[in-house]
Parts: sequence; C-alpha cells; structure tokens
Amino acid sequence: MHGKGVLLCLAVAAGCATVEPRGTGDLGIVVERAAGTLQLVDTTRRVAIGRVNGLGDLSHASAVYSRDGRYAFVFGRDGGLSKVDLLRGRIVKRVVQAGNSIGGAISQDGRLVAVANYVPGGVKVFSAETLELLADIPTVYDGSRRAKVVGLEDAPGNRFVFSLFEGGEIWLADLSVPNHPVITKFRDIGREPYDALVTPDGRYYLAGLFGEDGLALLDLWHPERGVKRVLPNYGRGAEPLPVYKMPHLETWGIAGRFAFLPAVGRHEVLVVDTDTWQEAGRIPVAGQPVFVMARPDGRQVWVNFAPPHNDTVQVVDTETRTIRATLKPGRAVLHMEFTPRGEEVWISSRDDNRVTIYDTATLRPLTVIGAERPSGIFFTSRAARMGL
Repeated sequence: MHGKGVLLCLAVAAGCATVEPRGTGDLGIVVERAAGTLQLVDTTRRVAIGRVNGLGDLSHASAVYSRDGRYAFVFGRDGGLSKVDLLRGRIVKRVVQAGNSIGGAISQDGRLVAVANYVPGGVKVFSAETLELLADIPTVYDGSRRAKVVGLEDAPGNRFVFSLFEGGEIWLADLSVPNHPVITKFRDIGREPYDALVTPDGRYYLAGLFGEDGLALLDLWHPERGVKRVLPNYGRGAEPLPVYKMPHLETWGIAGRFAFLPAVGRHEVLVVDTDTWQEAGRIPVAGQPVFVMARPDGRQVWVNFAPPHNDTVQVVDTETRTIRATLKPGRAVLHMEFTPRGEEVWISSRDDNRVTIYDTATLRPLTVIGAERPSGIFFTSRAARMGL
C-alpha cells in the first residue's frame, strides 16, 4: 500500500473512533447545591462517573429528562435553565430566563420544557431541542399584580397546570400549538397554594393550601367541572402550627387506591382514599414530614423530616400503616430517590457531604458516595413518568 493510502486509512480509523455505546436507563444526577455542580451517577454500579460544573445557583434545583434519558433539564434558583448531556458529561446550552425560578416540567411529547418563575412571576416555555423561547405566560391577577408560580406540572395532551401563590388561582395551559397557548383560569381555589401534584395516571391535579385548611382538586379529564375543595378539615387547624420547612406534595406516595401525604405543620402522614378523596387515616411519625415517597411497588413509604428531625428517615409499611424502621442516614437529609424498580433508595445528607444507598428489603446501607453539600437526586427513570 502506498504511503498516502496508509495515512488515509489511519485518518479514517481515527475519525471513526467513538466512546463505547451505553444506555441511559441507570443514570442520574446528584445536585451539589453549594458548588453549582451536578454529580453524574450510575445506579447499577453505585458509583459517581463524572461532574458537571457551571450551573449557577442550585439551592432549590430540580430536573426533568428528555424521553431518551440522555438529557437532563436543570432548573436553578437563579432563573437558569440548563440542558445537560449525561453521556458526554457537559452542558449543551444554558439560558438565564428569569430572576428567580422554582422548578419546571417537560411536556408529554418531550418537545417542550416549561419553567415556573417567582420573579417576575409566570411560566416560560422552551423548545427542548434548542432552548428557544416559544411562549411567555405572565401570571397577572387582580388587573395588574403578578403572582409567584408554584406546583407546575405536566399533564396529558401537552398541557401544563400550575398555581398562583398570591392569586389563589389554578391555570391550565394547553400548548398543543406552542406559540399560542390556550389558558383556562380557575379562580378562588383557596388561599396561598404552595405546591401541587398530578396523580401518576395524569388525571387529577391537587394543590396544597398554606393559608387555610383543605386542598384544591382539579379533574383534568373534566376541567369544565371546575376546582373543588377536598379534605376540608385538614390543614394547620384553628391554632396554626409553626412550619419549619414546607412539605413537597409532588413526591407523595401511592399504594393501591391510597395516597400518603405530608401533613402541614404536623407530625403525621395523611392517608387519603383516592376513590372518594376522603381522609382514611393518619400515621404518627417522628417530625414534620417533607417528602413522603412510595417505593415503586407501593409496599413501603419513606419519609424525611423538617428540622430538628432532619437527620431521620422513617419507613412506613403501607399495609399495616405502621413504622417499620427509623434510620439515621446523616445530618440534613434533603432528598430520596428510588432506583427504577425500587430495590434501592439513595438518600442525600447535605451536612455530611454524602449520599447513602440503602437496600429497601433489608433496610441496611449498601454503600456511601461522597458529594459536596448534596440535595436533589434525580434518576433518568423519571423520563417515563408524568408529573415529575
């Protein structure tokens, strides 16, 4: 072979060299809130595989995933929206789209990413491919006032649903035509909705009310029926109790027909019959619950707590509604995440700079991964679920 031919073959071979292909189903991120970084993790091997820098203020960060699980869309408190490539371990694009944001959602078809904003108040919708701004929905109420957006969730039919904290309203936005959102507004739904969830089947949107007893329920199959109040005797009660950290309804637990919710300001987990939306019981727990998360099979619910009990996690048996175990993963437990089929749970302990991985059958720790001031943990299995 002539010399030029050898050089050509070497050049072609070098150009064809690629990183070994791999799937994304067992990948995830751990938010390192103080450093503005993400730690990339492999849940099969239980190891960290990389770190991504430069994501801004991650003090209340959350994330959603593209349909293929390759890209994480990270919502920062500084209004930053970052698209992160998990396979290449880098930021694809980042835009600072508001002054203060609180989370977001991805549409049913995976083409749209919506961001909930505190400042200036409203929802912005972007192309998941390019992060091009497609729609801007200012949350104006009472003529000219703008409300903080909370409880932004995806719903079937490329819709997003969210609540106005100061306005006491729920808005349903149909983004079937992304540049022309159709907004349905539900007013007087209750005082100060602070968070919300969409049931795993995508049918109901449930908003918690901080300013009064009860929750607000919207049937997304029949929005024309309006919002109704449920659990009217539930809330902070006649004598308001101090709340040390707001609970997160988005991570409620579902076991069969029953939902397990954090009780605002109380040392209880609330059990709700989702057929009737009536209270079905309360479970005494170690403190004020923040996250109440169900193992994927619904057999257990794991609960963490606001200060001063934020070093504790309790495991609830959903059949007997009793505490099966009380664990101490570390100081300042901020988040929990189950592996896709629930054989393990990963728990972040901010003040001990670690993530502890537990076997959910034996309730024993398996290993620890070091992380810098970790908070949220988000696995790619979320790509196939609604309302997360």
